[in-house]
Amino acid sequence: MARILSIDYGKKRTGLAVTDPLQIIAGGLATVATSQLLTWLSDYFRRETVELVVVGEPKQPNGKPSENLARVHQFLQQFKKTFPDKPVVLYDERFTSVMAHQAMIDGGLRKKARQDKALVDEISATIILQSYLESIKK
Repeated sequence: MARILSIDYGKKRTGLAVTDPLQIIAGGLATVATSQLLTWLSDYFRRETVELVVVGEPKQPNGKPSENLARVHQFLQQFKKTFPDKPVVLYDERFTSVMAHQAMIDGGLRKKARQDKALVDEISATIILQSYLESIKK
């Protein structure tokens, strides 16, 4: 089987997570400068077989689109031009940053480490991917 990759797209940084080849569990992969994301993904796709890309769909708590959704849609247009063979699924990412911070607290990370926004983005991408995996098993 091939991996599933998730993207927590941000204005400055983008968190990435990936499944194991059996698609059982999600794990953090990296945090990449958004300006370098397509290049990074191109390199990664050359090394690994990825059958699906899950992109976090930013929404407000009330379900309405957040301000970042327009940027996500622009990115998706570029992504589909660059990687036309890679299927993409949008997946609701509400509360993933809050859940990432809580996971960091529960994991015993000190306050200084919890302020690492790159780590928060990577954990958020992992939460998006794990939630997606759980949703397709139901």
